[in-house]
Formats: sequence, structure tokens, C-alpha cells
Amino acid sequence: MDLHTILDEFANGSLSLSEVKKEISIHAIEKIGDIAKLDVGREIRRGGMPEIIFSESKEYKDVIRIASVIVRRNGQVVVSRIKKNELSKVAGALRRKDLIVEIGRNSTTLLASEKSFARKMTDAKIGVISAGTSDIGVAEEARIVSKAMGCEAITSYDVGIAGIHRLFPALAEMFKQDIGAIVVVAGMEGALASVVASMVDIPVVGVPTSIGYGFGANGIGALASMLQSCTLGLAVVNIDNGIGAGAYAASIAKRTTRRK
Repeated sequence: MDLHTILDEFANGSLSLSEVKKEISIHAIEKIGDIAKLDVGREIRRGGMPEIIFSESKEYKDVIRIASVIVRRNGQVVVSRIKKNELSKVAGALRRKDLIVEIGRNSTTLLASEKSFARKMTDAKIGVISAGTSDIGVAEEARIVSKAMGCEAITSYDVGIAGIHRLFPALAEMFKQDIGAIVVVAGMEGALASVVASMVDIPVVGVPTSIGYGFGANGIGALASMLQSCTLGLAVVNIDNGIGAGAYAASIAKRTTRRK
């Protein structure tokens, strides 16, 4: 529908206000020269799902340019996989624009927002677990995206199966917090995701990481293990895809919270 039709149907009562917002957001595209066409209406259309800048193959100046437009339209932006040698440069440029910048621990992904931006936090919560300290960077991607979506992340890192007794207090604390889903980040053989999924009654999202060496290196072993898990209730995203896992888990938790 074009804008005239949308407003006509709203006027005659065929569309509700929330439906009008979604219809308008479908057509909300902002062009930045010949480098980007931003889906600036995604947060309305997808229940808080932000547009994320994947920076790994972008030029520094284009990252800043795109980020500035998204913040102007939506109040915040997630910038993922910034080149390591440009991380401090990107963060500094965004801070000079008077933005609050939060960089993920051991990560090259950040969340930037206007100081006046009032993020709409919900009652939704997720758990984020990493098997080892080397997996924390990917786990932090999940945490940052869930925060951008208004969902709190309860984290516990370095609780892998090499010392499985570390896991139980972490899970107990998460369930006290009434989480709606858990992201489990693990490299090597990736067994932690299956273990967690076998113990809980909520959805688990497994994230294989490229941590590991030898046979099944670069995350292949962890991915194969998670995909072949005999534990029900486990979904698996691509290798190192903390962004996708965090968005998926937060969507589940927010949906669950709305139904309570």
C-alpha cells in the first residue's frame, strides 16, 4: 500500500494505529548516497529488532556515515565486527558526536546511543553463557543486541564442561531471574549447548565459535556437534553468530513476557 491508501484505511477504521505504524515502516528506506539503503523502520516492524551495521568489510568513513544516520532516526545503533585496528577510531568518532558508546568485552562490536535516548526496556530477560573465556567476545555480541532490543541479559562466562560444576550455580541464578531463553556460546567440541538444553525447560540457542584447533578447527567441530545434538529444544546459529543468537533469544523472551 502507498501512504495515501494507508492513511485512508486508518481514517475509515480499517487499520489500527499499530498497523499503520507497521505499514509505514515497511516503506521506510533511507538511502545514503550509493553505498547503503537503510531499513530504518525495522524496529517498529520487527518488535524492536535493530538494524545492525556489519563493519568487517566496510570503509571507516562509511561506517561512521551510516551509523550517524541510524542514530538520528532510531536513537541507537549496533555496529558489529569492526576491524580491530579501527575499533578505537570508530568508538572515538561516535563519542565525538556526543553519543554513549558501549564496547563489548573482548569484542569488536559496540552499541552507541544518544544521551537523550530512552531505551524501552521490557521485563524480558535472557541468559548468556560462554564455555570458555575465549568465547566471551561472541557472547558479548548476544548481550549487546539483546540490550538494544530492550531485553536484559544475565551473563555467566567460563563455565564449560571441562569443569562442569561451574555451570550449575550459573543456571540456578538465571532461573531465579526468570529468563525466557538461553544463549550458549562454545568452541572446541561445542558440547555445552547440548548439556544446557538437557537441563532446562526453556529454548536454548547454541552458538559454535571458531575457537579450537586440529581436527574440526575453526568452529567446524562445534557446529557439527551442536547440529547433531540428541537433546531437544536446541536451535543452532552459524559459527560466531552471537548477533543472530542474541536477537533470536531476545525475541523469544519478549514474546513470552507479553503473554504473561
